[in-house]
Amino acid sequence: MKEERTTPLRERMNEDMRIRGIGDKARQAHIRAVKDFAGFLKRSPDTATPEDLRAYQLHMTNAGITPPTFNARIIALRFFFGTTCGREDMKRHMQFRRQPQKLPVVLSIEEVSNLLMAAPGPGLKYRAALSISYGAGLRTSEVCNLKIGDIDSDRMLIHVEQGKGHKDRKVMLSPDLLDLLRDYWREARPQGWLFPGKPRINPISPRQLNRAFMAAKHMAGITRPATLHTLRHSFATHLLEANTEVRVIQVLLKTTTYCPPTSRRRADLLSISSALR
Repeated sequence: MKEERTTPLRERMNEDMRIRGIGDKARQAHIRAVKDFAGFLKRSPDTATPEDLRAYQLHMTNAGITPPTFNARIIALRFFFGTTCGREDMKRHMQFRRQPQKLPVVLSIEEVSNLLMAAPGPGLKYRAALSISYGAGLRTSEVCNLKIGDIDSDRMLIHVEQGKGHKDRKVMLSPDLLDLLRDYWREARPQGWLFPGKPRINPISPRQLNRAFMAAKHMAGITRPATLHTLRHSFATHLLEANTEVRVIQVLLKTTTYCPPTSRRRADLLSISSALR
């Protein structure tokens, strides 16, 4: 297979992103976005004019590009022109697309309980991993990268290292979840990674955990379009339904997103759900 040639311009953009601590996946997405723009132009993207940008945005609109993809490409182009090319003036010719805010799918407490009990075996590995995703409101990658030492039973906390945005944080550890983790540890005796993959020197992959979730969802008879990330949304919503203050939930999720009030409850849910990504 022929390797794709890396141009000096692309290499410079990569270096600019690394300097600013942008992660691998985000860097790859930015590069793909600029490549798409270059493909539209049929020439080097650093030669683009404001009219070229306008034509490209119209092209994406006519092609039915969804607002999230549209905005992701705009973010990449803003970085490319503003940082790599030193053309800050080009930013004012790029507009973001607004998208309607929709409440996410949320499972009931009974559905979550049934799903966790249906987690595939053998053993408690997947039940424990899915239980942490729900019981601590963790993202998939955060669950996968937990280590044994991240479980602080003395302070009843879980230490999350380098979560989204490369930020560390601490989340609550409930007594029931601690009991389950202890049962799992006695059974599997993991070392290093809390949930090892194959080989065991690596952590479990998000793909493995997602497969376990989908299997449990099927066994529990849940037909709604729920994903593993739904457990994080359900965690926040169930806290809200238990009359937990919105600011407390935001602290647990490490977010300060603000949503202008519509109806109080809908505003609270949107405020939380918009920061659950």
